[in-house]
Amino acid sequence: MTVSPHHREITLRGLILGALITVVFTASNVYLGLRIGLTFASSIPAAVISMAVLRLLGRGTILENNMVQSQASAAGTLSCVFATFPGLVMAGYWHSFPFWQTAGLSLAGGVLGVLFTIPLRHALVTRSALPYPEGVAAAEILRAGAEAQSGQGLRALLAGGLVSAVLSFATSALRLLADGITLTASAGTAVFQFSASFSLALVGAGYLVGLAGGLAMLTGGVLAWGIGVPWLSSHTPNPAHLPAAAFAHDLWLHKIRFIGAGSIAVASLWTLVELLPPVLNGIRQSLRPAKGTTATHERDLSPWSMAALLAVSAFGLWWFFRDFLGPMTTGAGALVGAAVLFCIVFGFLMAAACGYMAGIVGSSSSPISGIIIVGAVLSALMILGLEALGLVPPALMANEQKLATAFTILVLSAITATIAISNDNLQDLKTGQLVGASPWKQEAVLIVGCVVGSLVIPPVLNLLYQAYGFAGAMPRPGMDPSRALSAPQPALITLITQGIFSGTLDWSMLGAGLVLGCVLVAVDRLLRRRGLSLPPLGVAVGLYLPASTSLTLAGGAVLGWALRTWARRSAAQESETQASQTRGTMLASGFIVGESLTGVAVAAFSGALGHDDALSIASTLPTAAPDLLGVLAFCAACAWFARRLMGQRNRTVSP
Repeated sequence: MTVSPHHREITLRGLILGALITVVFTASNVYLGLRIGLTFASSIPAAVISMAVLRLLGRGTILENNMVQSQASAAGTLSCVFATFPGLVMAGYWHSFPFWQTAGLSLAGGVLGVLFTIPLRHALVTRSALPYPEGVAAAEILRAGAEAQSGQGLRALLAGGLVSAVLSFATSALRLLADGITLTASAGTAVFQFSASFSLALVGAGYLVGLAGGLAMLTGGVLAWGIGVPWLSSHTPNPAHLPAAAFAHDLWLHKIRFIGAGSIAVASLWTLVELLPPVLNGIRQSLRPAKGTTATHERDLSPWSMAALLAVSAFGLWWFFRDFLGPMTTGAGALVGAAVLFCIVFGFLMAAACGYMAGIVGSSSSPISGIIIVGAVLSALMILGLEALGLVPPALMANEQKLATAFTILVLSAITATIAISNDNLQDLKTGQLVGASPWKQEAVLIVGCVVGSLVIPPVLNLLYQAYGFAGAMPRPGMDPSRALSAPQPALITLITQGIFSGTLDWSMLGAGLVLGCVLVAVDRLLRRRGLSLPPLGVAVGLYLPASTSLTLAGGAVLGWALRTWARRSAAQESETQASQTRGTMLASGFIVGESLTGVAVAAFSGALGHDDALSIASTLPTAAPDLLGVLAFCAACAWFARRLMGQRNRTVSP
């Protein structure tokens, strides 16, 4: 039987195009995640790029485009392992990222994530009324893929990327522009600090996150730097006599951030509690064989294929866990087996929770970071429990529990890949449902995306580490620590894991965070009764991230809200509002992609030369010039972004 060209889904050119987009977005997300702790959803920009390219090649179909965006989206999401793998370097166990271990664990965890979405698809997608905002948006873009619209979307993505890339190059390579501004003031012994980042990627991320998420993060930043740091600085000794700015940063790093971690844990657990009944009901429904599902648009991968992939993934986890422990210790069979079982059971439960949450608020807002923290605590407690039973080799706890800390982070890396993929794949399956895709083909392509993404992640991690280093873990002496990637999630996971094993974890700060998290949940519940919202997880993340990140991201959210409001009020038709929102999404995505890819390119150049200031012209400039130029350039870029949307609208409605 010949497949109609109008119904082609998986094609060789589509797989190649998906792989190329995968490389771009995976590298971008790894860089962005290590820099600010956030990633961006790649489904929409991938769909627009696919439509434009396949139209140039001729005979592109909506189903083929859907497969390309599904593949690219899966691989881009797999980059969430940036939240754990660098912790092995920060813990002093790795000095680079071994290709096969990094890629193998990412792939094994990612394939498990795809498999877990299959039994959840019927309950959480087909038979569910969940909105899936990003999945529906991607489907609408695919449906509305007229040549003019897709071309405009691609031009907007490229324009935003070009502006962001130019500013990023002038900042990170030439050092012509400052990357932010920090103001510190004292009132008695209390220290106050204001920071803002001149990052267009953060502006774009704020635009995509939305007003509620942006204001929640701003609230967290105000709690941290407007209340927490001033109070602690006035009640905490400063025996090292650090300058005010350094003392404030030290308090945030070692105190406030743990409060944020406790708040993240509570907010995540509350989310799980809210989701538990519908998730359990969905699992029960998914385990009941549905009748009349032989149609192509209802067929999943066969049970035999799923069983084989599950066995291969479990064996892969077992192999890499055993190989990791092999050089250091023997007799770790029980530990390895327990770790594999933990990855499968905990991974499935968290995949269901994250998938349901993604269906409500979107993949970008799903509480993956908090769940990783919960996983870190549970994994460490599992190892301590096995030790109490005498099932852990003594070498694991030797040398200040270095191997135990590293193994915990390794297990978390596989779990992170699993829940991140499950979180994103349900969005992709919703898109496929809306455009009439074949689920089993889409699931197969998602696995292909995991394969490609796992191959890209290790070299990108190595490249970024050698060029910039991570905060507190520099690859070579003499590097500029101010240019190091903050890697916020890996640093926090490492601190928590080391603290649990050594018994030195500052439980007082975590306890304060747990109490604050309960308060934030209560406040959000009260606000919901009035039709308002203050996402507890967003506030907790704002406590945890640097102030410069929270403030600039909130600024992008407010700017996006203002532009969307203006577009709704001035649009004559609903289609014009939708076009403006799509254009804004593509420009914001371009900001993120342009800055991220420039960061990767500068990293490659710096790594090749062995130092990170080869192109710097800062020494030829007056001292205050980079700060002034940075402010002007950043404001000009934001104004260009606003005028691009408003000007486009004016041209649309003018006679």
